[in-house]
Amino acid sequence: MDARPKTIYLPDTMVNWPWPRTINPHYEDVKAEVDASFRDFKALSRKSQEAFDKCDFARLTALAYPNIPREHLRSGCDLMNLSFIVEEYTDMENETVTKERANILLDALHNPHKIRPEGECIIGEIARQYLKPKGFLHRSWARAIQFASLPSQRHFLETFDEYINSVVVEARDREQGRRRSLDDYLKLRRKTIGVKPCFPILEAGIDLPDEVFYHPVIMDLAECITDLVLIDNDMISYNKEQAIGNEGHNIISIIMFDLGLDVSGAMAWAAHYHTEVQKRFIDSLAKVPSWGPSVDVLVKEYLDGTARYLATMGPEIQKTRLVPLLPRPDHKIM
Repeated sequence: MDARPKTIYLPDTMVNWPWPRTINPHYEDVKAEVDASFRDFKALSRKSQEAFDKCDFARLTALAYPNIPREHLRSGCDLMNLSFIVEEYTDMENETVTKERANILLDALHNPHKIRPEGECIIGEIARQYLKPKGFLHRSWARAIQFASLPSQRHFLETFDEYINSVVVEARDREQGRRRSLDDYLKLRRKTIGVKPCFPILEAGIDLPDEVFYHPVIMDLAECITDLVLIDNDMISYNKEQAIGNEGHNIISIIMFDLGLDVSGAMAWAAHYHTEVQKRFIDSLAKVPSWGPSVDVLVKEYLDGTARYLATMGPEIQKTRLVPLLPRPDHKIM
């Protein structure tokens, strides 16, 4: 008999976040364009395509980037869709298959003019068209780089490489049944959550110097936003993941194992940690140094963008604070 609670309470982690939740005015226009382009790949099963349509990643992107221009919003939507494909093609695979697909994807990203071999996993062609002329990103990389600063292009490739390689590590953990400590989990999850590759979209229209991007205070602020996103994401996804026996890479299950708490206690602990990280982010804003008036205005724009990237949990989630706990499989993965 399952002695677990029948419902899960999802804490309202964003109730005191100072940045209001708004949506990019180009949402409807860009959504129609990007969804049609994505379907052309025929990369998803009917069931997965239905799930993709329900998620409405274009809307999520428009909430994450409410103030960026249309061409950058299109870039963000394309990136969000590419990340969905990465998860769809790796989330339940072993290390060998995940590594093979990661290598295909990275090879395509770094060699966008290379024709992909016949019979290769579709993830390679999708990644190739993300960068190739008349490709996935606006269907034109040549057009995209007109709007993306050189530092933002370089930062994207660096952070996306880190993200993809971390997905392979996650697959190894899953295959080996490895249970990480909370600290070790956070170190890995900050990469697998895929937030860092999203930040270069915010700097696509500005020339943010490396001395700013890699400054310890700026990096810590980026880590705060990453932690806040992963906590919210893992809280929401825990129910589904435990129901399919794939909860090993989720902060709620890690807290339960590491701290000996039940699901309600783990949710409360995660919510408290979320509050602490919010305070760390806001306090750290006061520690941002000055690089001179011309650079400082760019830094403010970038940091304001990272803060607004988080403001995506809206009424849909708030209406379902108390959700039924789904039944889980008999076997345990950890």
